[in-house]
Order: sequence, then C-alpha cells, then structure tokens
Amino acid sequence: MSPNAFGIVGIENDIRKLRQLDFDDSQEINRVAARLEFQLTRACLRYATGQRFGYINPRRVFNNLDVEKEDTVHHRTIYRELFDIPMDVPSSSFYRSVLSKIKNDSIAAFLSEIQPDGKYYRQMKEMLYEQPDNEQRRCILCNMERGRWRLRQPIPESGKYIVVNIPAYHLYAFDADTLLDMRIVCGAQKTKTPLLTSAIEWMEVNPQWVIPRSIVEKDVVKHVGDTAYFARNRYQIYEKTTNKVIDVSSVSRSMLLSGNYRVAQQSGSDNSLGRIVFRFKNNYSVFLHYTSNPGAFMRDMRAVSHGCVRVAKPFELAQYVLDQPDEWLLDRIRISMDIKPETERGRAYLERHSEDKEHRLIGYVPVKPHVPLFLIYYTIWPDENGSVRTWPDVYGYDQIIWERLQPYI
Repeated sequence: MSPNAFGIVGIENDIRKLRQLDFDDSQEINRVAARLEFQLTRACLRYATGQRFGYINPRRVFNNLDVEKEDTVHHRTIYRELFDIPMDVPSSSFYRSVLSKIKNDSIAAFLSEIQPDGKYYRQMKEMLYEQPDNEQRRCILCNMERGRWRLRQPIPESGKYIVVNIPAYHLYAFDADTLLDMRIVCGAQKTKTPLLTSAIEWMEVNPQWVIPRSIVEKDVVKHVGDTAYFARNRYQIYEKTTNKVIDVSSVSRSMLLSGNYRVAQQSGSDNSLGRIVFRFKNNYSVFLHYTSNPGAFMRDMRAVSHGCVRVAKPFELAQYVLDQPDEWLLDRIRISMDIKPETERGRAYLERHSEDKEHRLIGYVPVKPHVPLFLIYYTIWPDENGSVRTWPDVYGYDQIIWERLQPYI
C-alpha cells in the first residue's frame, strides 16, 4: 500500500521534530505531539480497517453502477443491484478494539491477526512477490482486494459446494477430493449476472418459463397482435389473480404492461430454460438452468444471457446436488430429459409409457441437504486442474476496483 494513504511523510516529519526537539516554544511541541498522536491513530485505524474488511465497499460501488431507470417523479436514478453477498463491515466494537490494542501496546500482534488468510489470498500475495508486469500487478491487487472482503459465508476449503466464477465462464462443483466442472453462459453487459451467495434447494425438470417482466416490457410487448409469434414460441398469457389462460388475440399492449398478466413459455425441449432448472433463494429471480441453444457453450465470450446462469452439463449437475440418489430417481430424471434410462426398471417404465408423455415427466425434485452456491467474480482463480490462471475482466469490474484503490496504492 502507498505510504501517502496513511500520511507517513507527515508522521515521519513530526517524529523527527520530536526526536530533535526542533521547537521554538512549548506550545508548538504540544501541537506537534497532539497532531502526531492523531495521525498515528488515524493511520492505524485506516490500515486495520482496510486489511480486515477491504479498502472499498463492494456493495456501495457495484450497486451504484448500472442505471436501471430514471425516477422522474422523485427525481432520482435507480440502479440495478449487482452485489448481494452478505459481508461483515467495520463496527464501533472493532474500532474500540483497535484503540484498546494501541493503548495496551499490543497493536503489532493485533495487526498480524487480522490479515486475510484465505488460500487464494495467500497465493496472490506470493504472485505479487514475483515482480509481475504492470498489468498483471494491477490484476493481482484487484483480486487481493476481493480477498479482503469479509464474507459472512466464506467459500469453504473443503466439503460440498458450488462456485460459479463469471470471468472464467465456468462452474466448479466440489465434493471432498472430487470436482465436477463445466462451462457456463452468464449475463450480458446490460443484464449482468449478480454476485451472491445462496444454496440450491430444489430442481424443476421440464419447467415452465415465466418470462421476467423486464423481458416482457422490452421484447414480448412488441409482438402484441402477432398470434403466430406466441404460437411459435409456445407462449401463453395468464391472468394472475385467476390463473386463467387468456386468448392472445385479445391481449393489448396496455394489458401486458399493467402487471396483471404473466407470460409463460410451455415446457419442452425448445423451452428457453432447457429441461432442468436449479433453484436457490435470491433477490433477482436468477437460477441455474440448461438451454434450448447449447451452441452458446462453444463460444469464447459467453456473456449473453438475461442474467441467469446456463450450465453445460445439467444431468451431471443434478446427480451431484442429490445426496446419494437411487438409480430409479436418476432414471426418472433421465426419462424426463429425453435421456436413455440405464436400469431395467427405467427401460420398462419408458416402454410402458411411450405414448403417454405427460405420465413420464417428473417435476419437483428437492435437494436435501441444500448445496451452498457462490456466484463470484475473480479474474485470478484456479482452473479445473487447480492451476491459478488469469481470466478476462468480463464486466470491467477490475477497472472499477482499480480506480477506487488509487488513494491507497
């Protein structure tokens, strides 16, 4: 960190004056001593807070980044929320603890205790010692700042959990010493995937897609009156209060925009969510799902969705999240996803219901215990082989962090 961020030059000058007794009168020495105590205390608090909690507040930065709309009534700008990871922040008790350590002359040990000690933070710190070029150094410092943020639910270093790292366009599902990895598609620049922590609680097989209001307002409403469009995409319109299906030819633009109706795409192989959805609680109505357009997984740049995360290996992920599933349940899921069953019971069941497709489908599948999920953004992160790599700054977040870190670097 830069000495200028902590007023080191002024502190050194005042210490030199006190050591040399370079004063004209007693009032000046009192002023310098008081100023030095203030500057030392401020520097210590600033450093301790930055190392313990981070030098920038990501919630404040990223949730005031993308404009969602202008509120002309209240004359304010409404921003999209992009960061919803619960974090610890500095408290009055923390500041009192720092001041107590200063008073008791135990600040050195305290500052050592509060240093970030995560595995990836330590790796990035070692990378910094290797004297990287300017661009790599900037990337390392931005990711070290991320490593200082005190997540209330930190990413574990063992156990069963899922990490989706957006810059890597990859999902990593850990379980003891095993790893399931797969490509993902994330939100586009204008519809970024939010950063959050949650847990996968259930799956929906052959889901109906309830189209988000934002997409209805932006895309669907343009096709009001075009019954062929609704038929081609297998969209139905429901009245929310009665759940009654409305004739699309009778729906007007104002009706769709009123908020009293919902548009849903029927389940099936051409459903935009694909054959399976992995649900977890969040404030954005995002989820993991497959897709009817798997070709997007072959692209290098895969930030093209409306905000949800598409996964390339949905059945393998379903197997992973289920706790010791029996083969019959897996075959029911396979049959529902048009995958060949692997058991005699499954094959017999499929043959028995070959003409009765509705009877073959399975819907809600609970996930117990829930599987922790982390949607994160690290431009330095291990790949599927465990090798630490640099990933592209998909959303430009490194640049934003770098600008905010300038007073400290």
